[in-house]
Amino acid sequence: VQLVESGGGLVQPGGSLRLSCAASGFTFSSYAMSWYRQAPGKERELVATIASAGDMTNYTDSVKGRFTISRDNAKNTVYLQMNSLEPEDTALYKCKVKIRWVAYWGQGTQVTVSS
Repeated sequence: VQLVESGGGLVQPGGSLRLSCAASGFTFSSYAMSWYRQAPGKERELVATIASAGDMTNYTDSVKGRFTISRDNAKNTVYLQMNSLEPEDTALYKCKVKIRWVAYWGQGTQVTVSS
């Protein structure tokens, strides 16, 4: 199993970024996918989850209405569109899949929101 995130960077408050997580080594279309984030000195936080078919999504309250999780099962990729970014969104963002009770993580992509 391999998960490779990309798309992070430095953005001003109010800006947007689109994160991608390219997956391989498992049947991508069979599993829910999640995005997590962890800021320095804070606990890891579940940001969003999408069902295997993409028909159900869940978000943590702080990102509802600003972030959108989506997936392309033909490309084995899950996305996180982040709009109206705030300094509080600064964190290392990682995607995760759980297969047979084992969690697999990518290496993460850094998002920094600052003026």
